[in-house]
Amino acid sequence: MTARLTAWGVTGIPEIHPDDQLGDIIAEACRGEPNGPLQNGDVLVVTQKVVSKAEGRLVPVDANDPLSHKKLVEDEAVRIVRRRGDLIITETSHGFVCANSGVDLSNVERGQAALLPKDSDRSARRIRDIVRARLGVEVGVIVSDTFGRAWRKGLTDVAIGVAGIAGLVDLRGTPDALGRVMQVTEVAVADELASAAELVMGKSSGIPVAVIRGADASWLRESSVRELIRPPQEDLFR
Repeated sequence: MTARLTAWGVTGIPEIHPDDQLGDIIAEACRGEPNGPLQNGDVLVVTQKVVSKAEGRLVPVDANDPLSHKKLVEDEAVRIVRRRGDLIITETSHGFVCANSGVDLSNVERGQAALLPKDSDRSARRIRDIVRARLGVEVGVIVSDTFGRAWRKGLTDVAIGVAGIAGLVDLRGTPDALGRVMQVTEVAVADELASAAELVMGKSSGIPVAVIRGADASWLRESSVRELIRPPQEDLFR
């Protein structure tokens, strides 16, 4: 396992608009100081919001009605899990269980709402491939979003799309520090890296991309965010 990780926010990313080529913008920003140059094995964490903006996943809502986006929430859901007041917990077509189907009004223009990318793994692969072509380095890419968590208060960033970096690392069958064989340990490394990156990006600083250096080489493989989605037969709350 890795002994040291370094993370920093990528500065100089402009406001993203529909049809912007996000991979090119990130590659140019990371070509040199202060954000780069990138190295093989670095992991880029890119917020869902800029991915959704670049992919045109913005829809109009009534700026004067704070609940006008609720129809979008139901349209984006394949299942309503719970309702409590204005809060709706849904399952999306991606398999995510989250608040309001991931429909978000923050950090977008008034009168707009951002929807989740249709396929965040594909979005991550596109960024990874462009960075490879432009800069000649092999990086992992995580598309991150902010989720709540069952059983605990507070929000944290998690992975909703990955490319070139493991979603889940399975340690079952390997010895722990005392030599006991681990039976159930699966580590959500993509979520952990997304959460670490959020600490250097923040929620309101206008930094939508971070670089993490020092990820364990064994984590750098082809993957899918579906590794992190609990199958229905294992879900005690379904």
